[in-house]
Amino acid sequence: MRIALTGATGFVGSHLAEALLAAGHALTCLVRSPARASALRDAGCTLVEGGLEDEAALRRLVDGADLLHHVAGLIAARSPAEFERVNRAGTFALARLAGEAGVRRLVYVWSLAVSGPSVPGHPLEEADRDQPVTPYGRSKQAGEQAVRASGIAFTIVRPPAVYGPRDRELLRVFRLARRGWAPLLGDGRQELSFVHAADLAQALMAAGQSAGTLGRTYHAAHPETLTQRAFVQAVAAAQGRSVRTVPLPAPVVRGALWSSGLVARLLGRATLLAPDKAPELLAPAWTCSSEALARDAGWRAAIPLAQGLPETAEWYRQAGWL
Repeated sequence: MRIALTGATGFVGSHLAEALLAAGHALTCLVRSPARASALRDAGCTLVEGGLEDEAALRRLVDGADLLHHVAGLIAARSPAEFERVNRAGTFALARLAGEAGVRRLVYVWSLAVSGPSVPGHPLEEADRDQPVTPYGRSKQAGEQAVRASGIAFTIVRPPAVYGPRDRELLRVFRLARRGWAPLLGDGRQELSFVHAADLAQALMAAGQSAGTLGRTYHAAHPETLTQRAFVQAVAAAQGRSVRTVPLPAPVVRGALWSSGLVARLLGRATLLAPDKAPELLAPAWTCSSEALARDAGWRAAIPLAQGLPETAEWYRQAGWL
C-alpha cells in the first residue's frame, strides 16, 4: 500500500517506519527537518517537510495515500493551549485533509494516558470509562474526539509504557540502575504494563489492515505486568547489575515536580516533570489488557521483558548512550 506517516523521526514512529518498509509498503513521511531524516530517505521513504500546523504540507503528505498512520504529537507543553494546538487542532486538520484526499483509514496511536490509571490487579479493558488525569491525557482524549468528528474511517491504538532501542524516556531508568541506585515514585508498588516498540509497530500494522478494527479503540501491551520496583530491578539485571531502590514519599515527589515546573516556566521551556504530572506518576497502577486487539486483528505481543530489556540495554551500549 501507499502509506503516509507522521512522527517517523521519533521513537515509536521510527520503529513503525522500519516495519512498514520491511513489509514492502511505499512510505511518505512528514518531517520537520529533512536534513535530520536522511536515514528515512536512504531507506526509500518520500519526505514531506512541515509540521501538523502546516496545511499545505499535510495535503502533500496524504495525497495518493491508502492509509495514514498518525504518531506525531506533543508529550510536553508549556501550556494547555500548546497541547490543544498540536494534539487536537493539528490532528483534526490532518484527519479532515486525509478524508478529503480519499485515504481509506487513519490509524491513530495515542496513549494509555487517555484511558487513565487502573486498579491494582485489574488491567483496563476498552469498555472501561476513560479517566485521563493530566493535561497531556486530556489533550490526547481531545485528539481522539477530533478524529471521530472528522468523519474519516479510523482505528485508535493506546499503548502503555513503550521501551526499546532509541527510547530516551526509559533510558533514564537504565542509567540510574547501571549506577546502582534508583528512586521509586511512592512506595514502588505501582503496577505497570509495557510493550516493546517493535511489538507496537506490528500492532499498529495489524490494526490498520484488519476489517474488524474499523471504528474501534484498542490497548496494545504485553500481558506481563511488573511493579515499579520490580521493573527497576529487571532493568538492572538486564545490565548485569544489582540496584538499590530508594522510595520517595508522595510529598517529596510533588515538591520535586513543583521545583522542576518552576524552573521550566522561568526558562520558557516545556517539561515532562511538572506539578500536573503527579496524578500520573503516583497512580496505583497503569495496566491494560490487549485481548480485544488479539480477537479482532490477531495481534499478540511477542517480546517479553526478559528478552526486550537486555536487547535494549545492548543497543544503548552500542550507541554510546550508556
